[in-house]
Amino acid sequence: MNGADTEDDSDPRHFLDIDDVSPSELDEVLDLALEYKRAQQQGDDHADLEDQTLGMIFQKPSTRTRVSFETGMTQLGGHAVFLGEDDIQLGRGEPLKDTSRTLSRYVDAVMARVFKHENIEVLAEYSSVPVVNGLTDDAHPCQTLADLLTIREQEGGLEGVSAAWVGDGNNVAQSFALGCAIAGIDLTVATPEGYGIDETVFERARDLGGDPTVTTDPIEAVSEADIIYTDVWISMGQEDERDVRMNAFEGFQVSSELLEYAPEASVMHCLPAHRGEEITDEVIESDRSVVFDQAENRLHAQKALLSWVLE
Repeated sequence: MNGADTEDDSDPRHFLDIDDVSPSELDEVLDLALEYKRAQQQGDDHADLEDQTLGMIFQKPSTRTRVSFETGMTQLGGHAVFLGEDDIQLGRGEPLKDTSRTLSRYVDAVMARVFKHENIEVLAEYSSVPVVNGLTDDAHPCQTLADLLTIREQEGGLEGVSAAWVGDGNNVAQSFALGCAIAGIDLTVATPEGYGIDETVFERARDLGGDPTVTTDPIEAVSEADIIYTDVWISMGQEDERDVRMNAFEGFQVSSELLEYAPEASVMHCLPAHRGEEITDEVIESDRSVVFDQAENRLHAQKALLSWVLE
């Protein structure tokens, strides 16, 4: 039943950052993701969202986000509608709150990939159906779900795992820090001075029971890590900062030399990767890399998330 027909006045279950789920809800979503993954591998039907529609708003382009959500809805028996900024009135100056209220009358859920985090908050405030954050400049919680699913598969669980983030304290890093706190993962973050995770995010992580270690030394960060995670140094919209950032991040590359200090660690990257910058081609192609398992898990984790928000 879509937003136009529903008579349920209860608040929709939004997912704007990873700490919108409790530890038990995180386990619930990850358990369901593994069920869906097994069902797909075995060819079993799992059309749990039959005839439901996901509206997908994209201000930022993406490979993994679009394809995983669209494919996921199809596999769940539903349908996804791609809405680029130039395809809807949003690109012609319609207020977000009007777009949100209108879409709520047509679709069962909205996924939005936007620039400002306040934009996803406005969409959620005025929506009568669940809103999922596909990415903002501050957060990437869907990626964190896939990350935690990958770590759980790789390590046999989450509690007590040691992870190192090496590189830019960007939106992926911020959601990952919160996800580690919820999951009981021991996190060390290594970033250059001036490029760290926002202190308010660390405060939220501590409120969730986490205790992230912060350093400017990548070797210190990875020395006891089970998981090493990195992302691009130059994100969309930061191209004019390229020269400054390349100088600032010297020494933070995830390379074979860095991995010598963590001989058993697996390597993660959310993709797309700038090979030869934040990570070497040798590492991403090595048997230490779980990068493409991680990319696949976007599909399974997001199917579980969609089922959870539409429960």
